[in-house]
Amino acid sequence: MDLNKNTMNKQDTQKRILVATLISFAFFMAYDFFYLQPQQQLQAQQAKNKVVQTNTTNGVTNTKQAPQVMQQNNNATVSKSVKTDNFSDIITTIQTKSSVITIDALGRISQVTLKAKQYIDKDGKAINLFTKDQLKPLEVRFEDSKLNDEAFKTKVTTSATSLDVINGAKTLTLTQTLSTTTLTKVLKFYPDGHYDIDVKTSNNQNFFITPGYRPNVLVDMYADHGALVLKNDATLEVIKDKKADETKQFVGINAVSQFDRYYTTVLYNFQKNLQVTIMPDDNQSPQAFIHVLTKINLHGYLGPKEHTILKALDPRLTDLIEYGWFTFIAKPMFLLLQFIYNIIGNWGWTIVATTMLIKLVLYPLSYKGMVSMNRLKELSPKVKAIQEKYKDDKQKASAKMMELYKKEGANPMGGCLPMIMQIPVFFALYRVLLNAIELKGSGWILWIHDLASMDPYFVLPVFMGITMFVQQKITPNQMQDATQKKIFQFLPVIFTVMMAWFPAGLTLYWTVNNLFTVAQQYYINKIFEAKKLKKAIVKDS
Repeated sequence: MDLNKNTMNKQDTQKRILVATLISFAFFMAYDFFYLQPQQQLQAQQAKNKVVQTNTTNGVTNTKQAPQVMQQNNNATVSKSVKTDNFSDIITTIQTKSSVITIDALGRISQVTLKAKQYIDKDGKAINLFTKDQLKPLEVRFEDSKLNDEAFKTKVTTSATSLDVINGAKTLTLTQTLSTTTLTKVLKFYPDGHYDIDVKTSNNQNFFITPGYRPNVLVDMYADHGALVLKNDATLEVIKDKKADETKQFVGINAVSQFDRYYTTVLYNFQKNLQVTIMPDDNQSPQAFIHVLTKINLHGYLGPKEHTILKALDPRLTDLIEYGWFTFIAKPMFLLLQFIYNIIGNWGWTIVATTMLIKLVLYPLSYKGMVSMNRLKELSPKVKAIQEKYKDDKQKASAKMMELYKKEGANPMGGCLPMIMQIPVFFALYRVLLNAIELKGSGWILWIHDLASMDPYFVLPVFMGITMFVQQKITPNQMQDATQKKIFQFLPVIFTVMMAWFPAGLTLYWTVNNLFTVAQQYYINKIFEAKKLKKAIVKDS
């Protein structure tokens, strides 16, 4: 008796946990969409308009704790940069096939403007990766603080005021002549927008160089943004914005990236181990600095995190596209999407085809779960009768229900477990579609011109809600608690409202998934009804 009671209590607990998880997920997403995301967007806008905070007495930027070099110059620290309002003049403009890159008077990359038609903002203007007052890519800080102060007051000379590399790579030399040394940057820009850089000093001065602060184009609650270091053992570590509460030192690094949802600025060298310091700014967001002993050779890229672009530069750079917990599933999922896209040629139909393919592969699990739910529905009158008969003795009711399930070969959790096993696959696909910049500017049908943006007429979210409602109606439900039933009835409405602001590509995936689930459930319900009818005919005869 005690065993039966414990088993039933455990199963009831599992059901409650599953229901609570689904409800919590729905309300978390609603809270996220309608409160947290608007708050973060407001903070991001305020950050864009905020001038870099400086010390009013000496004009020095607040850099908090300075990193220390762990190699030959153990006591070295990153010198504080000085106010550079008078050094924002553009001295060189580089035209590539994909972007326009500008260099300022301190030899830093001040801006990258993307040229491709799909990279436009909500106002229809070309996307700029960086805001005015932020740490710039290729900024150099000297170990010697006095030399550093001088460097931030000395303009750089350039070998060319404009460079056209659309048809082939060209070299640019930037020279900064200081009292005790000369800093030279030799950059070779390529048509696809990536570059090589050699940096050295004339008399072995140690310094630091940075990939700059992350692009500030799309920062939201659903994708990570901050800094990423790729280690020589192929592992990586992400330091998220607002989470950089201490200075961290890294050795054996091959690449360091600053990134938002879709874009990155990265410096890398897979033939050399780099030493990198990640230190927080005033907002506890990460700033990355590469330690340099007199000279260094690096490769760089600034632009969208497109899989094909990063793979062409170096296959290991595709690790910069990070999908969170389910990366190990999401990466092959993206390769599947890319493979199907190469056949179909449209990302919308690729999402449809991929979702259907995954549902077919997982059909055995779905079938098992759906059959189990139908079996439990068939037994529900008997279960209800037992509950009514022993309503004053829950322990005995549980024992009788267990006997019934055992006799009929039914498993109360048989419908839930197969569904739970599918969650990692579908969540991985969700993460891929959330982070895939390939959807940017990709249309599908008449009114969907950008799968990375919300449906402008809310057609897909409404249709998704309808499919979710239909799915609820035809799915056998063993939920006994009236409150839980009412809450579940409102889930289609809740998800419809939330999905209204999702990228259309994600809403399309969810809708197709629901449609296919409805078709599968309808088919299984028909099979089950046919079996019941056949059994009844045999019994009557």
